[in-house]
Amino acid sequence: MQTMSRDTARRLALAAQGFADPPPRGEVTRRHLQRALARTKLLQLDSVNVAVRAHYMPLFSRLGGYAAELLDAAAWSHRARQPRLLVEYWAHEASLIPVEDWPLLRWRMREYGGAWRRRSRELLERSPQLINDVLTAVKELGPIGAGGLERELGGGERQGRGPWWNRTDTKRACELLFAMGELTTGTRRGFERLYDLPERVLPAHVLAHEPEDDEAIRALVERSVHALGVATEPDLRDYYRLSPAQSQQAVAELVEDGVLEPVAVQGWRQPAYRYTAARIPRKVTGRALLCPFDPLIWERSRAERLFEFRYRIEIYVPEPKRQYGYYVFPFLLNGELVARVDLKADRAAGVLRVPGAFLETGHDSGEVVPELSAALRDMASWLGLDDVVVGAKGDLAKPLRAASR
Repeated sequence: MQTMSRDTARRLALAAQGFADPPPRGEVTRRHLQRALARTKLLQLDSVNVAVRAHYMPLFSRLGGYAAELLDAAAWSHRARQPRLLVEYWAHEASLIPVEDWPLLRWRMREYGGAWRRRSRELLERSPQLINDVLTAVKELGPIGAGGLERELGGGERQGRGPWWNRTDTKRACELLFAMGELTTGTRRGFERLYDLPERVLPAHVLAHEPEDDEAIRALVERSVHALGVATEPDLRDYYRLSPAQSQQAVAELVEDGVLEPVAVQGWRQPAYRYTAARIPRKVTGRALLCPFDPLIWERSRAERLFEFRYRIEIYVPEPKRQYGYYVFPFLLNGELVARVDLKADRAAGVLRVPGAFLETGHDSGEVVPELSAALRDMASWLGLDDVVVGAKGDLAKPLRAASR
């Protein structure tokens, strides 16, 4: 078995995620967007908007400033000359995935549909016509949000306590149908999902494709290793949230087919697998701020193995107990994670706020601060903000504040 250094594994992983690709010259186009998506395979959706929504940031990290409307058009609109590229479903959590990959998750639609039906048994017994009524209303009125459907059909009974679980029957029916693949997202209004029928969103050849479950799962694992470059089996499993049994069988088959090569990475306790077609650059240069849900770092134990960078999101940690901040972005510089910054887009004031900035052990603030300051200015400009305002928390705060003046 080949032995690989941590540095080699890191460069391989960065190249797989697109960080070794040359940056676009001039305006970022749909072609650049497709190139980046071919690397990441999917974009995680998340409702937190304290800095920027999660699905927009990975493209900025790889491409630089681009028009958000470029991604919006790829995900939520269709024109003859510019067909829809992405569709929503549960992949790595709620995600945007390539339209062509939708059939690879049909097995999950069946599984999730069964699980949601079991959890919603009381609702389905109490309102047996609701599912058909929602489908009929979407067919007639879609794309339409859950709120619009509630007004058309009546909200039904509210379940649970508190704002996070205060869902109407109609909303629960929409979520069930989405999980089953009977509804999908036609478009979004702000961040509100507007439901529509798959046959009005997806091409006929995609809807007609019915891969066998084993074939689909094997294809997902191959996409995982293509996106990761080198990974343990649990890493590969996590990318599309597969079960251990599903992933292990697919990995064994892909090794047998020569798609994956077993390797030992120095410092990793578990065996790893290298994508045999992946290239390993001699070095990786450039800088990038990474949102908490970037595919490079969303599996925290993998980020720690690759970069010796321990990262936890602290949104749900009470403020006095937070170590770094509410919404912290790691900073990638020349192939290493060298710092982290807590970020907030203060749109009312027109500034990107940096409440805290922290240098990673073993790195030189004199090298990091100018690059980080420039990266923050680039991000502020992309978000349409006029300035960067650095707070007082962290060992990089003072020099970064001076550099940002």
